[in-house]
Amino acid sequence: MSTKWEKQEGTNEGQLTFEVQPEKIKEGLDIAFNRVKKNLNVPGFRKGKVSRQVFNRMYGEEALYEDALNAVLPEAYAAAVAEADIKPVDQPRIDVESMEKDATWVLTAKVTVEPEVTLGQYMDLEVYRQNTRVSKADVEAELEKRRNQLAELVLKEDAAAENGDTVVIDFEGKVDGVAFDGGKSENYSLELGSGSFIPGFEDQIVGHKAGETFDVNVTFPEDYQAEDLAGKDAVFEVTVHEVKTKELPELDDEFAKDADEDVDTLEELKTKITDELKKQKVAAAKTAIQDEAVELAVENATIAEIPEAMIHEDVHRQMEQYLAGMQQQGISPEMYYQLTGTTEDDLHKQFEDGAEKRVKTNLVLEAIVKAEGIVASEEEIAAEIKNLAGQFGMEEAAVRSALSDDMLQHDIAVRKVVEKIADSAKQTRKKDEE
Repeated sequence: MSTKWEKQEGTNEGQLTFEVQPEKIKEGLDIAFNRVKKNLNVPGFRKGKVSRQVFNRMYGEEALYEDALNAVLPEAYAAAVAEADIKPVDQPRIDVESMEKDATWVLTAKVTVEPEVTLGQYMDLEVYRQNTRVSKADVEAELEKRRNQLAELVLKEDAAAENGDTVVIDFEGKVDGVAFDGGKSENYSLELGSGSFIPGFEDQIVGHKAGETFDVNVTFPEDYQAEDLAGKDAVFEVTVHEVKTKELPELDDEFAKDADEDVDTLEELKTKITDELKKQKVAAAKTAIQDEAVELAVENATIAEIPEAMIHEDVHRQMEQYLAGMQQQGISPEMYYQLTGTTEDDLHKQFEDGAEKRVKTNLVLEAIVKAEGIVASEEEIAAEIKNLAGQFGMEEAAVRSALSDDMLQHDIAVRKVVEKIADSAKQTRKKDEE
């Protein structure tokens, strides 16, 4: 196949010239004729039974050219892209240069391709030192967290509510004296200091006792999800029915057994917590080193201007993944937008932040994969399929049919590159050096 790629200097666009050979044209004409003849009514022939010779005599073979081209174009374009060794990032703009009878067809395509990447230093980078030491304070904080999880709520008799208490309240909110949707509830349990209500709401309940009714004055944040309330002053009439306080268990062996059925004493629980926190800190340190090393590798690389199509594609992929996660929790896109008071455009804008950085990172990692000649083995691909099947509760065959080997190869190779970059990094910088 004769293919020519001419890139415009200083841009990510170029012209791809390619051909469709006569044997492929014949295949396309056959496909086009079989589609067209089904709807033809020709005197002397039953519907759909007209011969090719009669059709050519009546309409001319050229009448099939457009449909024939549409039939063979995807394969011809894909073959030309592979031969030119380019990576298009958007739909091409196809033009016909020549489409002569009994001759090779010549086509051109205006193509936008991935920007060129010139790698800088990506091995032996200097990253921040990561602290993986588990302190006594860390263990005590985790113990306190578990004490709170096992705490019991006890009624406070004739006592004022304090931060940390839970109150059972009725409330109704009004703006300019008019009630608004979602501003009313009865027997609502609210932990004071949790920050789950509008700023200032919980603070004004502190100091009140059960049986009291009073007004709470607040101002909705400017970025409040309900636009009709954003920035407005509101008055809530609040009635306190109950005030409850947390009663924490004693830090003893009985608490330890309640907190973790695999231990018998408080000392065993402390030891187990220490081990768990150590694993968490080591994992967090590994992730931090990987993130920083990759970020430095991207900063050290030189990348041409990112095509808008790549930004657009990244944003939509992020949106699809996010909404798919919501769907797994039983929340449809429509329900999500209703619950959050947002729109598809709002979600699009949310993922626009960081899109260029994500695209650049992926381009640099792919360039390193190529430079290092990293590939995924059959065993690694099989292990990845098994892992994904377990993660999503699917059959391995279903995962393999849903994901191509190229996709799996890409993801595994990129992951190996990230580990390679991070493993070579040196923890030499301290947090206070900048």
